[in-house]
Amino acid sequence: MKRILVLFGGCSTEYEVSLQSAHGILSHMDPTRYTPLMVGITRQGRWLCYTGPLEAIAEDRWQGEHCVPCTLSLDRGERRLLLLDGSGRALPFDGAFPVLHGKNGEDGTLQGLLELAGVPVIGCGALSSALCMDKDRSHKLAALAGVPVPKGAVFRWGAEPEAIRRAAEALGYPLFVKPVRAGSSFGITRVAGPEGLPQAVEEAFSHDREILLEEAVDGFEVGCAVLGTGELTVGQVDEIQLSQGFFNYEEKYTLKTSAIHCPARIPPETADRVRQAAKTVYRALDCKGFARVDFFLTPAGGLLFNEVNTIPGFTAHSRYPNMMKGIGLDFSTLVSKMVETEELS
Repeated sequence: MKRILVLFGGCSTEYEVSLQSAHGILSHMDPTRYTPLMVGITRQGRWLCYTGPLEAIAEDRWQGEHCVPCTLSLDRGERRLLLLDGSGRALPFDGAFPVLHGKNGEDGTLQGLLELAGVPVIGCGALSSALCMDKDRSHKLAALAGVPVPKGAVFRWGAEPEAIRRAAEALGYPLFVKPVRAGSSFGITRVAGPEGLPQAVEEAFSHDREILLEEAVDGFEVGCAVLGTGELTVGQVDEIQLSQGFFNYEEKYTLKTSAIHCPARIPPETADRVRQAAKTVYRALDCKGFARVDFFLTPAGGLLFNEVNTIPGFTAHSRYPNMMKGIGLDFSTLVSKMVETEELS
């Protein structure tokens, strides 16, 4: 039986969502094949080995009597969790499953730490995680692979406001101003006209040292779940229906004014194009294990790459497991297949 280090929580603004996703993964992990070793990372960055009930994780009640401070052994290949309670104990494990969203969890930093220690990582590695978090560089690689992307312009911190203004005028309004590296739509503003540009730029720069001005694509968003490293499995294509604004953090987790249709309400041949493009982008960005690839679909049938989410949500209502459910993979089977994509020896 394999022991899997499941990491959750973290210092990002998506801490609560990570708890929900970790609860989903742990609740559907086959107990006859895998033993989870649960490690929660607090908002302050403290690592705690947790041995309490799963429900407390989902409700953010996990910190307390069931926790022991811990750290990862960095001796390459040891694959041990060192307990810092004075006992000198070390818990062995076979691989790590990061279930953290956003910065310092999904951006390659944690994956790099695990890879440095010689720990097999379930899901995307350091390179692909970093690339997929980067909206500019992921778009450039997707375009080189033959998948169209929206028009945009990138600026670094300290750029002249006049240069940003001219780029916005060239793209045309409305447009989006985005941090180049941020998760779950944080720092993104839809700008209807020149008067809203300065504040949107300031907001985006508060999240990252680089920002992206991007055209507002006429159409709607579709997504595709991809599973595997060698041979790839793709789920049903889904569709985001918006009644206003854009798919920001609140909408992603409350669906107040939006809806998710799975399967997407598009012709079968269009869905096939989405699935093929998703595999192309997945390969181009060196993804492995699993990821969700999102696109814009225009009224004329054009397909433009938006982003890759390397650690998508894993609650019962999340898009990724529902896409896979659409092709016959229930949640428990999906979790087993995700773990199996990494050879644990």
